Amino acid sequence: MTRKQGLDDPQIAKVAWRRFRRIMLWMALGGASCVGAAIAFLRWWVGPMPIHMVIATILGVWLTFMLGTGLMALTFLSSGTGHDEQVMDRMKDEDFLDD
Repeated sequence: MTRKQGLDDPQIAKVAWRRFRRIMLWMALGGASCVGAAIAFLRWWVGPMPIHMVIATILGVWLTFMLGTGLMALTFLSSGTGHDEQVMDRMKDEDFLDD
């Protein structure tokens, strides 16, 4: 019988996804602080801002922050659960350097 590896194992998947959600929660709070800093800086630099500029800044900064965080967290999730080691490199024996 083969042993399930990585996210195929329910126990490992449960722990990994709980860790992923915890990281994303903390990063959402970090993103909110970045939004606050961006709004404060723009208020200092530009002065009073139209509501559309405030909304666009909030969405742009927070969504960009969360996209980067989500991609990095998924990278750590994949690596930390051994999912990366399961990939089979079918091209490793190929010789691409023809002299």
